[in-house]
Amino acid sequence: MSDGPPAGIRARQVQTAPVEAERPSLDESPGTDKPWLVIVWNDPINLMSFVTFVFQKLFGYSKEKATKLMLDVHNKGRAVVSSGTRERAELDVYRLHEHGLWATMEQST
Repeated sequence: MSDGPPAGIRARQVQTAPVEAERPSLDESPGTDKPWLVIVWNDPINLMSFVTFVFQKLFGYSKEKATKLMLDVHNKGRAVVSSGTRERAELDVYRLHEHGLWATMEQST
C-alpha cells in the first residue's frame, strides 16, 4: 500500500499568492479619533443645586467646576460635561438619565 493518492489521481499542488494586510494611514482612519461629547440640557424641573451635586457625584468634579457647568446649562441652555469613547459617553448619558437630567451625546466635529 502506498501513502499517496489513490491510483489514477494525481496530487495537485496549489500555490497561493502572499497576502499583504492593508493598514490605513493615520490620516485615513474614519473618524475614530474624534471623541464623543456628553451634553446636558436645561430643563424646568431640576434645581441648580441638584445639578451641581450630580456633576460632582458622577464625574468627580470640584464644586467650582460643577457649579460652572451647571451655570452654563442654566444660562446657555446646555453644557458639555464629559467626552471620550462612544461607550463611555453612552454610560455617562445613561447615568445622567438615572438622575433625572436631560442628556444627549454627539460626536465631536
